[in-house]
Amino acid sequence: MKITKAVIPAAGLGTRVLPATKAMPKEMLPIVDKPSIQYIVEEAVNSGITDILIITNRGKGIIEDHFDRTPMLENALEKGNKTELLDSIKDIHKLANISYIRQIETKGLGHAVARAKTFVGGEPFVVMYGDDVIIGDVPATKELIDAYGKHGKGVLGVKKVDAKDIYKYSSLKVENIHDNIYKCTDMIEKPQTEKEVLSLFSVQGRCILPPEIFDILENTKPGAGGEIQLTDAMRELATTVGMTAVEYSGKRYDMGNKLGILKASIDVGLEHDEVKDGLKEYIKELAKTL
Repeated sequence: MKITKAVIPAAGLGTRVLPATKAMPKEMLPIVDKPSIQYIVEEAVNSGITDILIITNRGKGIIEDHFDRTPMLENALEKGNKTELLDSIKDIHKLANISYIRQIETKGLGHAVARAKTFVGGEPFVVMYGDDVIIGDVPATKELIDAYGKHGKGVLGVKKVDAKDIYKYSSLKVENIHDNIYKCTDMIEKPQTEKEVLSLFSVQGRCILPPEIFDILENTKPGAGGEIQLTDAMRELATTVGMTAVEYSGKRYDMGNKLGILKASIDVGLEHDEVKDGLKEYIKELAKTL
């Protein structure tokens, strides 16, 4: 079955990057000149996704505004003959069929994804974590969709994390199938002890889930942090029918983390035609003082 729907949970409070996120959703924090959530939407579109549901909460209407038309601004740019700037904004609203729903209470990622049941219907769908921008030659979501087409099971986008950091993430029990493709048969969210760590592979920002996940989520009890964890629901799939894990090729940036935001801005800036030369010179001069 062709996968055409994606869900982007973007209802988090952004507490790790306060005070910037007191009035500005973290998903709208820019990487050079583009908000992070636009990178996620563009990745979805470049992977064949046509319909996107963004899960928000109170105070995040600015996300909807960004993906809407702005006739007054467009007219001003056109009259000023600012063609490049006009081209950068005029088709944003055409990227995909984007709809929105609110997560009234922030009870965890699993609780947020459960809100997408009506949107998804009976189809497999992609979950793209709103904190995670992944940049690479091949869209990470496309790599997951390709794996779903070959293996027909739920797919996890994974990366290895440092041993000291695995306690902040999920940990997966995996067995290599070939190259960057693994079979996943168990997982745990935020292992508390070294004994609970299954491997250093962790779900990092992307997954493809079958519609059966919604029945599982309805019966999932609060887990780590007192929240309904998506990992706990996916574990039922992993331990019963199994899941596929793909170590995607792109680089992940945690946009809910101050250092992650800085790294994304530097890396993208070094490739950006407008600023790359000036940024390289600045970094070279700065390095002399470090």
